[in-house]
Amino acid sequence: MKQRLNVSQITPDLYAAVLALDTKVKQSGIDLDLLHLIKLRASQINGCAYCVDMHVKESLADGIPAQKLHLVSVWRESPLFDDRERAVLEWTESLTLIAQTGASDSAYEALRAHFSEEQIAQLIVAIGTINIWNRIAVSSRLVHR
Repeated sequence: MKQRLNVSQITPDLYAAVLALDTKVKQSGIDLDLLHLIKLRASQINGCAYCVDMHVKESLADGIPAQKLHLVSVWRESPLFDDRERAVLEWTESLTLIAQTGASDSAYEALRAHFSEEQIAQLIVAIGTINIWNRIAVSSRLVHR
């Protein structure tokens, strides 16, 4: 696969804005382990090899066990994920596949058992942000190394 274009070079201001949003998400107070799960699951769904590779490496560096990362794509069948993580993974899938799910009420209600409205709003922005990155990477055909 050959890279189509370099978004950061062609539209540096827009790229910088997405990067600034990503920085704000990281500074928002979202639990880092949950943020890693969000980024990895959305990237898997969106078929972004570049992002999956990057987020696995970052997750491992931050101490998430490899076995847990191997099972993110089948989290429903794995006992390694607690109820809080399951709620976040379900919400990540629901928002990433929003055209099919409509951001389901059941996924939202599962979140409310574990998170405040402010935390849910932060999760929404975090999921939206990784979906922006995935669309940039997949459409420009970024190649992982």
